[in-house]
Amino acid sequence: MSSILSNVKELREAVGLKQADLAREIGVCRKTINLIEKDSCNPSLDLAYRVAQYFNKAVEEVFTHK
Repeated sequence: MSSILSNVKELREAVGLKQADLAREIGVCRKTINLIEKDSCNPSLDLAYRVAQYFNKAVEEVFTHK
């Protein structure tokens, strides 16, 4: 399985959100956001969609293959 890179941290910081704020908005725990930002886990398709939708971006704009 290939790794996924994300720019979630950059997007989150650009709008002034803390990890806990974003986690609450999309219905996950803060640790999940932390792992995604550190590229330590690949989000499910559903989660990737929710993150992208929150930032009004396409999934491909938020997540890319390594």
